[in-house]
This record gives sequence, structure tokens and C-alpha cells, in this order.
Amino acid sequence: MWIDTHCHLDAAEFAAEQDTVAAQALQLGVSMIVIPAVARDNFATVAALAHQHAHCSYALGIHPVFVPQAEESDLAALRETVALAMADPRFVAIGEIGLDFFIPALTTPALREKQEFFYAEQLKIARDFGLPVLLHVRKSQDSILKYLRRIKVAGGIAHAYNGSFQQAQTFIELGFKLGFGGAMTYTRALQIRRLATTLPIEAIVLETDAPDMSPAWLHPQRNSPEQLPRIGQALAELRGISVEAVAQLTAANALVAMPRLGVLL
Repeated sequence: MWIDTHCHLDAAEFAAEQDTVAAQALQLGVSMIVIPAVARDNFATVAALAHQHAHCSYALGIHPVFVPQAEESDLAALRETVALAMADPRFVAIGEIGLDFFIPALTTPALREKQEFFYAEQLKIARDFGLPVLLHVRKSQDSILKYLRRIKVAGGIAHAYNGSFQQAQTFIELGFKLGFGGAMTYTRALQIRRLATTLPIEAIVLETDAPDMSPAWLHPQRNSPEQLPRIGQALAELRGISVEAVAQLTAANALVAMPRLGVLL
């Protein structure tokens, strides 16, 4: 059993192929796909998509890249939507939320402050409902961790992890798993591959971030959740363990990170 802990199946790149893509992934053993929201206007979309497929679930949140266009009323809408979604077994987390200090346009003082405000407020929603969070941590690990120390949440996943080993240890101590995907398959990605090899296997979950973060054999084509088993094979080779062990362990880790998945599997 493979679990894709982060896949934007609702993205425009999939257009009318969503059903085919989801079905192909299932045929290859991907037993669960988690679809995170990115903005208020796709909350309903990801929920509906998750309900169209028995092996899909969803998260609700406002992505830092969408924060510039977001309004404070979107946070109130998120809280209200989450309150209603708690009765939905396919709703599993708050996400995708976090901070992006990689894109220059997002790092002006005003937008950096707005990003941090939206991140903190969404952590509070997760805390209040006892939900894990799916974190966007691009060039922002220390700031992400600073808020996690202040606002205690029920763990979650640091998506597309690319920080230091020391930062990884802090995430783990705070109850988080670390997401690895296509970036790990590039031989030049030395730091990511080193982390994937040396971090405790109990801390690692797999993801595609499809349609983005294509693995080496697919670049520059669109990524897809059906690539997850082969990404898992790359992790098995790095660690010198069987593919079956990687599938079993990373799936178990995903269930620890998002306990609400357990009722769906």
C-alpha cells in the first residue's frame, strides 16, 4: 500500500483527466491520495474531488503563494468550513499552509508579515480542532519552527522537506513527519538524498506534489500520483531496504501523521 500524502489533483494541469489519473494510480497500488487546498475558492473543489474517488481525501488551508490575494475573511471562512468538515471522514488535515521565502515577490516586508499572520492564524485553527497540518516550508524552516513552538498543533507533515538535518530533528521532536518526493530522485540533489538516507525511516512519508516536482525520469513532463511507487523504489535503493518495506513503513507513518486517514483504509 502506497500513500501519496500531497497531490494537487484539482490542478488545471489535470483538467478532464482527473478520473483517469486517480484510477491509474490506484491500479499501481496507490491506496490513498491526499489533496490539499490552496485557497478559499478551491475548498469545495478538493472536497468534491475526494468524494469522487474512494482512495482520495482532502485538506483545507490557504497556501502562502495565495496569501497576497487572500483576505482576513478567508480565515473566518476556513474556520467555518473546517467546523462543518469535521463530520466528513474524507477531511484529514489543515493544509497546505506555511511560509514561502523563496519567491522574491513574497518576501517584501508587508507580504512577509501577511504570510506569517495567515500561517499563525491557520495553526490556531488546527490547534482548536485537534488537526495535523501540511506545511509548505520553502526557505522558511526556522520561521515555520518558531511558530510551531508557540502554537502547539497535532503534528503533521513538513512537505517537500529540504532543510538541514538539525531542523529535521526539531520537526521530528515536535511530532512531524517529513515529506520526500521527486526531488529525491535526482543524483545532483545531494542534501535531499542524504536526508532521505540518514533520517529515521519512521520520520519519512512519500508524496508526489503532482503536477509539480516531477521525478528525474519524467522531467519536464507533468508529475502524477501514479509515479509514487517508483519514487518509493528510489527511496528503497537509497536506504538499501526492500520496496515492500518502504511502502509499508511510509504508509504507516502517513497514518500517524494524519490519523483520520485510518477510517478510510
